[in-house]
Amino acid sequence: MTPNPLLGVIFHWLGGLASASFYVPYRGVKRWSWEIFWLTGGLFSWLLAPWLFAAVQTQDLMGVMAQVPSKIVGLCVLFGVLWGFGGLTYGLTMRYLGLSLGMAVVLGLCTVFGTLIPPIVQGDFADKLLASASGRIILLGLVVTLAGIVVVAMAGARKDAALSEDAKKAVIAEFDFKKGVAVAVFSGVMSACFAFGLAAGEPIKALSAAAGTGPLWTGLPVLCLVMFGGLLTNGAWCAYLIVRNRSAGEWFGRTSAPDLAPAAQSSGASAAAPQEPARLADVAVKPGKPPLLANYLLCALAGTAWYFQFFFYTMGESQMGRFGFSSWTLHMASIIIFGTLWGFALKEWKDARPGVRALVWTGVALLIIATIIIGYGNMIAR
Repeated sequence: MTPNPLLGVIFHWLGGLASASFYVPYRGVKRWSWEIFWLTGGLFSWLLAPWLFAAVQTQDLMGVMAQVPSKIVGLCVLFGVLWGFGGLTYGLTMRYLGLSLGMAVVLGLCTVFGTLIPPIVQGDFADKLLASASGRIILLGLVVTLAGIVVVAMAGARKDAALSEDAKKAVIAEFDFKKGVAVAVFSGVMSACFAFGLAAGEPIKALSAAAGTGPLWTGLPVLCLVMFGGLLTNGAWCAYLIVRNRSAGEWFGRTSAPDLAPAAQSSGASAAAPQEPARLADVAVKPGKPPLLANYLLCALAGTAWYFQFFFYTMGESQMGRFGFSSWTLHMASIIIFGTLWGFALKEWKDARPGVRALVWTGVALLIIATIIIGYGNMIAR
């Protein structure tokens, strides 16, 4: 199958849409603590969906996994564990900075590290990015992507600077720029480890292809291992919170916590809401039992959507040829594009001046242009 960069770009955009949208179902979860709905959705994200789709779409999944050297397994899981730390603090970034600005900072750092580190570590950075016209075009696309991210971040900063403290709190209940940026830096660096895990799993893709799996699906077994690492990190933290908050009974209908999911509003799943008991007094406890069926279905939808970003990512990467590492830039750019659109839909920009809105749309336009540049660079490399 000849790589098709245009098709790859489409797959990456689908993955970006899934990533930017996954938190929306969590807003409908009622009377569950954060650790309960995050772990419930996470079981779909990090365990059930990866193995289910890999089993359906690949050949001899268990036979392939049995052939993977233990060192490769260990690296994939380790990078998944580190990525899990980025995921935990990602929700905290949304809590302090809001969707638009939070995504820009986290994903900007994630783009740089996730795109450039793999070819540098593999020793072929110069050959891939500097020695050919297509490589230099892709490098230009990365630069334009970073410019778009900076512009979006500037727009977010100007929007927030122009608001009163009361206005900021009305849109982002716990806005804190300094704290948010610090958390975002950590989250961005750790989140890039997912790209490292995928790079470490390249031998698994070869084994899956040898077993008869089509090129679109050879990356799915790698996801099983990397995302399992994410489950270890998130599962350990959620287990700690469940024991501390005695919230396990919520899975069976017991009410023991305020309605934290809707309170997060556009910040998505707030990774630290249960950690600050002083804030619980500010959230009204709604009487009655949790709507279990609705909560489970919403968490399943959110978790599966979160997985689908990587499902489509591996499909897109398979179409980018020898410059597959550029997929990470495309993925990050598409997440920011759709995340910004969600920011407008959720009224985060409703009080922004027209000039600030124009600035954020300029950033989105730069990201779209970057996607075209990177796709073109991959196309002429075929």
